[in-house]
Amino acid sequence: MDDEVKFWVKRAIDLKTGSLKILKLVFYETFKTRIGGIEFECFRSPKKEARILDVIAGHKNFMRGCSIKDKEGNIVRVLDYIFGKSLHAYIESLQMNHHTYFYNFFPGILCNFIKCIEAIRFLRQHAEKQGDIRRDHILIDSDSGRYRWIDFNYRHRENIYGYDLFGLGNVLVFLVGMGDVLLPDLKKQDHPALDGLREEDLNIVFNNRVANLKKIYPYIPESLNRVLMHFSKGANWFYETTTQLLNDLREFKTLT
Repeated sequence: MDDEVKFWVKRAIDLKTGSLKILKLVFYETFKTRIGGIEFECFRSPKKEARILDVIAGHKNFMRGCSIKDKEGNIVRVLDYIFGKSLHAYIESLQMNHHTYFYNFFPGILCNFIKCIEAIRFLRQHAEKQGDIRRDHILIDSDSGRYRWIDFNYRHRENIYGYDLFGLGNVLVFLVGMGDVLLPDLKKQDHPALDGLREEDLNIVFNNRVANLKKIYPYIPESLNRVLMHFSKGANWFYETTTQLLNDLREFKTLT
């Protein structure tokens, strides 16, 4: 569970520099997940994360660290501690109406998130994938203000690059909506948009979340809402590459 202590993740102090480190010990876990109606298997891979740490060394939008082997040959990852909130926690902490957020805060957030998407494209160019893209896997570095990806140890038995793209879409919908827009919440509010919502307006992965946010917030530009609809149950085609997603987001920024 997300809120449980991960007993294989430890804090440590570098005795030479005094800096705080995160140690990720070997822990193997397998679980099943779904994209739409397709189920596939995921598992933790210390080897994969160690390999990616070498690929992303020095990249400003990723965590930093190295891997070493203990005396039993287990791969231990030694990570620099990132001080700052997760993107999820930051958005959840905002106290304002959506209109104020969308026009005053979202443009800067989107610029930073675009850099995160570019970082995922960088991984793709090196034949790697993040594997578990979530809004709590982006930390906002309190020193630099940069958005930085963490956690790369999930692998899929199927070579599904599209899983990363669906993850990016879910984060984007969350950011545009200033949080998840949930059907149960809309029903509690007796929201006027409920009558106009259809099955095709919902998120393709999380069916209780609204993807067609323009029906909730009419001032969202059509060029941005079209991007969100690629991650809806009504989509007739999906993004195949991060470049396609980036191009559409940049077009939206150009028009605004």
